[in-house]
Amino acid sequence: MEPILKVEDINVYYGSIHAIKGISFEVNDGEIVTLIGANGAGKSTTLNTISGLLHSKTGSVSFMGSNLFKVPPHKIVERGLAQVPEGRRVFLQMSVQENLEMGAYTKPNSGIAADLDMVYGLFPRLKERYRQIAGTLSGGEQQMLAMGRALMSHPKLLMLDEPSMGLAPILVEQIFDIINNLHKAGSTILLVEQNAQMALSVANRGYVLETGKIVTTGTGSELLASPAIKKAYLGG
Repeated sequence: MEPILKVEDINVYYGSIHAIKGISFEVNDGEIVTLIGANGAGKSTTLNTISGLLHSKTGSVSFMGSNLFKVPPHKIVERGLAQVPEGRRVFLQMSVQENLEMGAYTKPNSGIAADLDMVYGLFPRLKERYRQIAGTLSGGEQQMLAMGRALMSHPKLLMLDEPSMGLAPILVEQIFDIINNLHKAGSTILLVEQNAQMALSVANRGYVLETGKIVTTGTGSELLASPAIKKAYLGG
C-alpha cells in the first residue's frame, strides 16, 4: 500500500545553515508517526517543508501519491493536509467560533454548521466559550482551538507541531488524550514533540532526529524501551 505521506531525501537550508540533511520517512494511512529530538534538531523545519512554508533543495514530498513540489501552502490544505503550528497561533482578536470558521475556508459554507458541531463534540470547553475572544483563553484552551481549527478542513493528515509546549502536566495529558481519541476516530497524525515519553506512548512508529538527520527509527514501544533513547530523551 502506498504511504499517505512520503518524504524522500529532503535538504533544507536557512541561508548557509544546512538544517535538514537528506531525510526520508513515510506515514501510512491510520498511523500516528512521531518525530522526536532535541530543540533545534529540525523537527519543525521538516513539518514546515511538508506544508509548503519552506522548500527543499532536493528530493520530494508526496502526499496521497502526488508531488507537493511548488504547490502553494493553501492548495496543500485543500488537498487534505493541515498543520497545527508550534505556539498555536490562533487569531487572538477573534472569537473562538470565528477562529474555527477560518479553518473551514477551503470548504463550502453549507457544511460549516455540522463541522462546528463535530469540533464542539471533541472539545466541549470550546463550545462553552464559543463567543469568547481567543486571546483571553488559557494556553490549553488555545491549543484545543488550534487543533479544532485544523480539523474544520477535514484533513486526511493532521500535523501537530509541539502541541504540549508550555502547558501544565495535567493539560499535557489532556491534549494527548485528545490525540489518542482523534486517532481512534480514524485520523492519521504526524506529531512533532519534545516530550518524547508522551509522543512515543501514543505513536505507532517514531523517527529520532539529531542535527537535521534521522538517526534511529522503530515502533513507539521499541523506542521507549531503547536504552540509548531513554538516556538521551527520557531522563533514564
